[in-house]
Amino acid sequence: MREIVVISGKGGTGKTSLTAAFAHLAGKAMLCDLDVDAPDLHLLLGPVRREEHDFISGHEAVIDPGKCTNCGLCAELCRFGAVHPNQEGGEGFHRIESLRCEGCKVCVQFCPAAAIDFEEKLCGRWYASDMRFGPMVHAQLFPGEENSGRLVALLKKEARQRAEALGLSLVLCDGAPGIGCPVIASLSGASMAVIVTEPTPSGRHDLMRVAELCNHFRIPAGVIINKFDLNLQNSLAIERYCDEQGHALLGLLPHDEVVVRAMVQAKCVTELPGTAFSKALCAAWEQIADFDPKAAARPALFHPTPNAQGD
Repeated sequence: MREIVVISGKGGTGKTSLTAAFAHLAGKAMLCDLDVDAPDLHLLLGPVRREEHDFISGHEAVIDPGKCTNCGLCAELCRFGAVHPNQEGGEGFHRIESLRCEGCKVCVQFCPAAAIDFEEKLCGRWYASDMRFGPMVHAQLFPGEENSGRLVALLKKEARQRAEALGLSLVLCDGAPGIGCPVIASLSGASMAVIVTEPTPSGRHDLMRVAELCNHFRIPAGVIINKFDLNLQNSLAIERYCDEQGHALLGLLPHDEVVVRAMVQAKCVTELPGTAFSKALCAAWEQIADFDPKAAARPALFHPTPNAQGD
């Protein structure tokens, strides 16, 4: 089974829009949204939820009012300011603010009345859905919760198992931006990473960071430059970097307002055919579908003239 993960070193490069379009072009694939902190792939694909599951991870301290003597020791010991009186100025029992609780268990350990339980924590929910291009698994981590990497790993496992059960040979994943735990978990076991970048200094810098991450985990990577024509000099610099590092340059996507038009209609950009952007994206998908990590780096896709301008 082949697993392709679309990632980016920073947010806002167009990663999710491209993943949705790839799902359209792939025909038959299991789609997996691994951006669990801020998922938005569903906005373009409108999935219908068939299953809903709780994501339980970690623990949190909870005061049992039937045992609490209101001594206040837990509030004194908590270094995160998570323990408060229920009624300011009154005689109410103390409570623990879940968003502040770090799960250190100090209050549990030292409570003289053993009135604080250390319960498993509901951190989010994950879903199995159907969308117009096929099956999809996705999730939403609750605000402020941790263990996003663990939730990503759970989604990948579910996606692989469900793809195998359905006889699908491709799992297409929309990864999280950056280089943190969710991205590392996204890359685990992947056949290929598609890195989406922009021709800006920050875009090139973040591309280098995430490409180094792929190298570290020995994940073959290819690069797509989105809005390449906004700055040809920076695009050329990215092309040279890819050539030096052995990363295939999979495609150059022009700046095109069709992307916004597609978003407004809640469609993939490839569902509005005939534009320069859609044609370039289809060509990029062909490169991805035929990608051979053992092949030599591909030749340059464009050669801007020496007087090309870019800001």
